[in-house]
Amino acid sequence: MREREILTWDLYGTAMRQLAQTVTDSGFAPTIVLGIARGGLIPAGSLAYALNCKNLFTMSVEFYTGVDTRLDVPVVLPPFLDTADLTGADLLVVDDVADTGKTLELVHAFCADHVRSVRTAVIYEKPRSAIKLDFAWRRTDAWINFPWSSEPPVVRRTGVVDA
Repeated sequence: MREREILTWDLYGTAMRQLAQTVTDSGFAPTIVLGIARGGLIPAGSLAYALNCKNLFTMSVEFYTGVDTRLDVPVVLPPFLDTADLTGADLLVVDDVADTGKTLELVHAFCADHVRSVRTAVIYEKPRSAIKLDFAWRRTDAWINFPWSSEPPVVRRTGVVDA
């Protein structure tokens, strides 16, 4: 079996506090935290609380369709973010992992022309990431079991791939 990184809920709490402290220590103070759905939603909410940032936005991007299986390119899903809401913001884009980095690269490029500044943060960064992250709690090449997605869904939906 391939090596796995196991993130427990307890370790997740530690990771978020440490990641928030790293962001704070850098001098960056986001005015908006943007979570990439689905994996980045929980970390984005946690960082928004820890960084005392009340503006929390989301952007849905589909890329992974299963363990180590993905689309050719990431695809932005509706509802679409209104870039007018980003004008002049100091934006922190958050996801759970930068594996290929293509999702973060897409979101960063989508937002960059509309904000004052943009930084990226993840719990885990993989060595092959196409984008160099501003903030990462840990670096690994292992597959990661996140506490929110380690168990299969409670409900099975016709035509929906579990990922």
